[in-house]
Amino acid sequence: MAKTTLKPVFIEATTLPDSWFQVIWNLVDFGREFTVDRGSYAGQKRLELDYVTVHITHPGVRPLLPDIPAHLGIPNPVADDYLDSYVPYLMTAHKEPHEEYTYGERLTGGQIDQIQTVIDTYKRFGFRNNQMVMTVGLPTDLTLGDPPCLRHIDTRIQDDRLHFFIYFRSWDAWNGYPANLGGLQLLKEYMVGEIGVKDGEMVVASKGLHIYDYAFDLARLRTYRTSECEKGAGG
Repeated sequence: MAKTTLKPVFIEATTLPDSWFQVIWNLVDFGREFTVDRGSYAGQKRLELDYVTVHITHPGVRPLLPDIPAHLGIPNPVADDYLDSYVPYLMTAHKEPHEEYTYGERLTGGQIDQIQTVIDTYKRFGFRNNQMVMTVGLPTDLTLGDPPCLRHIDTRIQDDRLHFFIYFRSWDAWNGYPANLGGLQLLKEYMVGEIGVKDGEMVVASKGLHIYDYAFDLARLRTYRTSECEKGAGG
């Protein structure tokens, strides 16, 4: 039997900030370093997990974004007010002239508004079906130089709670992960209110969760794995 080469990682987390910290910790421990061949970051180095699944049991607990301790002297990965502008990006079809796509365009534009269709279908037909997947990816994305990272948002209502199952083909863990999940949590809370159920959990996955070389030292500092910290007892 051939030796296995992939090392999937599974993370159990409580809140979104807790999940981000554990993701960064695992990248420092298990990330593979390589140079990007193609895409918007060609030539840059990454630390990347082979495959990761993160189960977040209470994604609605505030704050939604990480808050790095001030004594570390590094900025938070996402500005406190970023979600105010990001959520409309997720929930409207508006697209700037220079943009090839937006997540909101894929979710609400085209032939149907997927967000509203999921809401209406659950309200009209009940909760027990496995059909309500909001799709971002298209076959034609294979021809794009920088295709969407978010591919789909699957949904389930179980025990009167709306849960999200999210897949990213590629995912910047330092900035993109907390910003994306914060925005998607707010989208989920909007849908919860429209459907008339309670807020649920998240299971998120990616075969390309990574940090770029500019964040290597920041990640080690945030997880107390700098050379100075590693010499101490207990970090």
